[in-house]
Amino acid sequence: MMKKTVSAFVAGAVMSLTATAAFADAHEEITVAYFLEWPMPFQYAKAEGKYEEAMGKKINWVSFDSGVAMSAAMASGDVQIAVSQGVPPFVVATSGGQDLQAIDVAVSYSENDNCVVASALEIDKNSADELAGKKVAVPLGTAAHYGFLKQMDHFGVDLASLSVVDMAPAEGAAALSQGAVDMACGWGGALRRMKENGNVLLTGAEKEELGILVFDVTSAPASYVAENGEDVAAFLRVTAEANEMWNSGEHMDEMLPVIAKDAGMDEEATKETMATFVFPSVEEQLSQKWLGGGSAEFMGGVAQVFVDAGSIDSKLDSYAGTVNTGPLQAAAE
Repeated sequence: MMKKTVSAFVAGAVMSLTATAAFADAHEEITVAYFLEWPMPFQYAKAEGKYEEAMGKKINWVSFDSGVAMSAAMASGDVQIAVSQGVPPFVVATSGGQDLQAIDVAVSYSENDNCVVASALEIDKNSADELAGKKVAVPLGTAAHYGFLKQMDHFGVDLASLSVVDMAPAEGAAALSQGAVDMACGWGGALRRMKENGNVLLTGAEKEELGILVFDVTSAPASYVAENGEDVAAFLRVTAEANEMWNSGEHMDEMLPVIAKDAGMDEEATKETMATFVFPSVEEQLSQKWLGGGSAEFMGGVAQVFVDAGSIDSKLDSYAGTVNTGPLQAAAE
């Protein structure tokens, strides 16, 4: 079931690839995808109109509920830039032939993407083998899906013994609270709600030790980046400035209420969520650890896990070509 779902999505995405360039040429406005309940500094700049100012065009901001949906929207030409797309959906799309590029590291968040087991089961990392035969809500092709596969592999839980249901995080949280599933995987506000009804198997730090990095990229169709390099660099520059403001710690009082409102959250939840986020500087993003080589290598590992799990048919020989540091370097200069 998993394989069919992801492969069908990829096929559909690739078929509609050609629309993107035509849209970009014909309009003096662009559409940018983002997530609600996923608070980030860029939302301060978004609310203040700084992107429009820097790019000199109208921006339509559209919220999505998964990175898989973002890929499909970029393939159909409906979206030109996606902020904070998870690496796994990006890898699924590019492995299937969609010509997307990662243009920055949006956020790193190993504590904010996880799987939660229903409290009633009393299963923790020492008894994870008891998950066999259980029903799990997983948003397929996402960072949460990758983390789920890696965790099950670590605990030696046979995937074939699990009933895996494709659910967006918000749906998974609701299903867990109703007792309709035994475990649910997700991120952000949905993960916080899941934790009200269960416990995680591994902490973020424990996951990182297993090589489960969790980060998002800003992505865009390669054709759009090639034809609109200056616009893309301007967009990334605004994002970097907002991140710098936040990272300095000096503008929190000013930024927090604006970000919370834009993310559809209260200030306390926003503050708690963002405390688990890391927003790397441009210099860090361009380093070997991230876009200088590490991220492409990591993408290859993610793709291999998906191939082994039967979720995608094959992977690219290298993911270096899916990372484009040009616009970010231009933004830095």
